[in-house]
Amino acid sequence: MLESVNPANDQVVGRYEETSPEAEGSAVALADKAFSAWRETGFPVRAAAMTRAAELLEAGKSRYADLMAAEMGKPLPQGRAEVEKCAWACRYYADNAARFLEPLLIETDATKSYAAFPPLGVVLAVMPWNFPFWQVFRFAAPALMAGNAGVLKHASNVTGCAIAIGDLLREAGFPEHLFTVLCLRAGAVERVLERREVRAVTLTGSAAAGRAIASVAGRLLKKSVLELGGSDPYVVLGDAEMEPTVEACVSSRLINSGQSCIAAKRFIVVEKVRRDFTERFVAKMLAKRMGNPTQAGVDLGPLARRDLRDQLHVQVTESVRRGAKLLLGGEVPGGPGAFYPPTVLSDVGPGMPAYEEETFGPVAAIIAARDEADAIRIANDSTYGLGSAIFTRDSARGERLAAGSLEAGSCFVNALARSDPRLPFGGIKESGYGRELSVFGIREFVNVKTVYVR
Repeated sequence: MLESVNPANDQVVGRYEETSPEAEGSAVALADKAFSAWRETGFPVRAAAMTRAAELLEAGKSRYADLMAAEMGKPLPQGRAEVEKCAWACRYYADNAARFLEPLLIETDATKSYAAFPPLGVVLAVMPWNFPFWQVFRFAAPALMAGNAGVLKHASNVTGCAIAIGDLLREAGFPEHLFTVLCLRAGAVERVLERREVRAVTLTGSAAAGRAIASVAGRLLKKSVLELGGSDPYVVLGDAEMEPTVEACVSSRLINSGQSCIAAKRFIVVEKVRRDFTERFVAKMLAKRMGNPTQAGVDLGPLARRDLRDQLHVQVTESVRRGAKLLLGGEVPGGPGAFYPPTVLSDVGPGMPAYEEETFGPVAAIIAARDEADAIRIANDSTYGLGSAIFTRDSARGERLAAGSLEAGSCFVNALARSDPRLPFGGIKESGYGRELSVFGIREFVNVKTVYVR
């Protein structure tokens, strides 16, 4: 039995029967059968269903936000914004998939030769709890528009969200069984991936989960795309415009109560402006309101589970033990729920969890740098490489460093890092491989096929 527990009050909000191995096998086989028919449909048929999915998302956004708040603690305004972003992705691929997958003519000695992009088949999606709608739709929108079928194994604590997504896609007009939700624990993923009908897998999760999935996919010679953790550096140079810089840094660190792979986590500040940045940053973090995610005016809710909160607190206390200074927060509040306050650490350095590890919660690490070169060195001194940002009044300087110096899948200049359906999203190093979103995302789960006609 899978349980969803409200992290704000520790109350059980849902219990779900696990999918048996027999039912799982049947569901995967039916998904493969649905794929055989779906791949023959044209883009207008697929786009009509995807556009209808966008309409249903927008119509139900308050209900879906309530569900996210109950299952993983997301504040309601952020939940509604997440659903709206999913609708955006649906419309984006409905409008652009045909163009993205149009055969690419290539001149050779043939009468005609080109690259075609037919779908692969059944794609297994293993998704996390932190953005329970967005993570699924940023896979499902391009994959279904490309002609694939999807099998979703969502995080156990957001099973209600998974079921709601499956119901929505069926109501939108996607064929029965084309998108299937399996209620499974993490240990069952390998078994599903081993099924003959499953052609590929995409996972968003931790580096440890990525290694496990990549190992199985490699043994089976099945395509995999991994979007893993991040310890995103935000580099603040000496000429940065301080007020908007601090505002962007605080917003990025606290989005989704700090539970985002691409959230700012390490703030690398040139010594010249470190004191000014730190004072402003602490003041803005202190002003943020923590509380029940269903209440108006709440900036951050609880973490998704108590064990995650406790793990984060260990990272904070161990960093302090090793020499970091606690400027704000850092104490586990009493009472029910998995709450953790906005927390700021300064004097963070190598060997501390706040420097070396991903902190998945509202904890900010401020790291001093001597100058620009030292700041870039520190930013790249990480096993992760998902997102990054750099702040400077000289946009040309920022662009040069963003494009050529920072080691990450994306780098934003004078703005907080975020995903966008129009831009490729993914990481390097232990943040994974492959790309989601944009034209690059829809081409991950297709066969780039050469067609040669004499």
